[in-house]
Amino acid sequence: MASTPLVAGIAVAAAALGSRSLIRAWQAFKARPVIPQARKFYPGGFQHEMTRREAALILGVREHAAIEKIKEAHRKVMVANHPDAGGSHYLASKINQAKDLLTGKTKASPSAF
Repeated sequence: MASTPLVAGIAVAAAALGSRSLIRAWQAFKARPVIPQARKFYPGGFQHEMTRREAALILGVREHAAIEKIKEAHRKVMVANHPDAGGSHYLASKINQAKDLLTGKTKASPSAF
């Protein structure tokens, strides 16, 4: 008879400790930094003459996107790859060529490189 309160006390203590551990784990889970999902990038190299499809892949927009979206995507990609910030001159020329092709400022022509 004396063991029943002892077993009940141990069960309550175990439940309290388990609940405390779960609450702490949940708070740690909620406080973790959000890591953005990695996007899959186009695996191939550049074509000799840029097409609208390739230009859209470079900027990450649709082939027939609005000019505002093309310009915003160009700005974001260029900030990440600008030669003054350690980027490549070749990539910067391809990014500019993609923007010009999609906005209709020039026809598809090979890069200067």
